[in-house]
Amino acid sequence: MIKTLSQHLDPANGPKRILSLDGGGIRGALTLGYLKKIENILRKKEDNPDLLLCDYFDLIGGTSTGSIIAAALAIGKSVDEIKELYMDLGGKIFGEKRDWWKPWETWQYLKAGYNYRALEENLKSIFGSISLGSDQVKTGLCIVAKRAETNSVWPLINHPNGKFFDSDIGKNKNIMLWQAIRASSAAPTYFAPQMIDVGDGQRAAFVDGGVSMSNNPALTLLMVATLKGFPFGWEMGEDKLSIVSVGTGYSIFHKQLSDIEEANLLKWAKNVPEMLMQDSSWQNQIILQWLSNSPTAHTIDMEIGSLHGDNIGGKPLIKYLRYNFPITENELNSLSLDKIFTEKDVESLVEMSNAANRYILYDIGFAASDKIIASHFI
Repeated sequence: MIKTLSQHLDPANGPKRILSLDGGGIRGALTLGYLKKIENILRKKEDNPDLLLCDYFDLIGGTSTGSIIAAALAIGKSVDEIKELYMDLGGKIFGEKRDWWKPWETWQYLKAGYNYRALEENLKSIFGSISLGSDQVKTGLCIVAKRAETNSVWPLINHPNGKFFDSDIGKNKNIMLWQAIRASSAAPTYFAPQMIDVGDGQRAAFVDGGVSMSNNPALTLLMVATLKGFPFGWEMGEDKLSIVSVGTGYSIFHKQLSDIEEANLLKWAKNVPEMLMQDSSWQNQIILQWLSNSPTAHTIDMEIGSLHGDNIGGKPLIKYLRYNFPITENELNSLSLDKIFTEKDVESLVEMSNAANRYILYDIGFAASDKIIASHFI
């Protein structure tokens, strides 16, 4: 049965299912590979060859590149449709760097490396005049952005009872989806901030939600779904609330002492964003494994292990699935793709703005999705 938006949001119409999508630039193509497998599994499980992920999940949320995919899923697009749009979009937005030799572009280049206009125009062409409050959004949606002048994370949600949705203190329902996504994707040094009218005569400057603890937004989505300050009011319990969290791939740090000792400012500046993104993602992972007995649990380290049976309160409070891929030579070459990967390939694939990798990243995600099994969704 296809649910209406109100049925998706209604706490009494459970159990509830959340889909969380990480940020990671063009590596979102890898996410799509995983999502294709999930869509295939769910279509078979529900005996519906036309099932969409917005039919199955009650809340879909994402940060940065994950917000593009999340919003497209929420308005009823299939993974194949999104793949086609994403490949075209990725080639355009990361293919148009600023012209540093032009006086005006030179000044703008000092603000951001890529011209946001390509991103903006293409988001408009995909999402048109659909607003956060539009009935064209078929399930719960949360786009995670960060308000730069207050340094606060903003989960932009489409729940009609949200405090800032349609009230004296906010009219978030009027924010265009393309604006919310552009805000969530405005990664500093890549794209300029996004200005949005947030109501009551206020304009706010937004940057990428990944510049926070929410680049992996799974824990944020759990809080949005369950905390009293938000309108969802969903109940926790392993049989009542599930979270499927999908990453964009990650690198494994193997540095020589000399690399660290001799690192200059530029080298640190290049490495720090990825370090912080991974730290926040793993912190999410630890907490969510702590709340669950996840069948996909990772061994965190030699001290705390996978946290199996180490639940807060003595019992699992959610069902939690996490799918992500370590981008290393060994892992890549274990996928049996029609390519031998080298360390140089690894460095290229980890780079979040290398649009030339978008097709192989999708193939990597789909090949790695063999670890997703139907029993995870029973």
